[in-house]
Amino acid sequence: MIEALKSDDIVNKVGGKFRLTALIQRRMKELVDGARPLIDDVHGKNMVEIVIQEIVENKIEIDYDRSPDLERPAADANAARAMELSSGLRSAT
Repeated sequence: MIEALKSDDIVNKVGGKFRLTALIQRRMKELVDGARPLIDDVHGKNMVEIVIQEIVENKIEIDYDRSPDLERPAADANAARAMELSSGLRSAT
């Protein structure tokens, strides 16, 4: 599963190397603190391999609402702003 890190696909999936590193670190902390893996096949895998597989299988993603130190990727930010404007939650500036 570490092979997935050699491809840009996983980096692009989360919006960059920094976001990928932050997501891996936060999820590993959750696992250390007792969270259960979200994948079935954990036999023989270390925590990094488990987290990478969770990302590849779309089991986890960055929660930008709970991560104020991370900005949404531009495409996500534009989509969120469009939703806010269309729902009337935020006025246009």
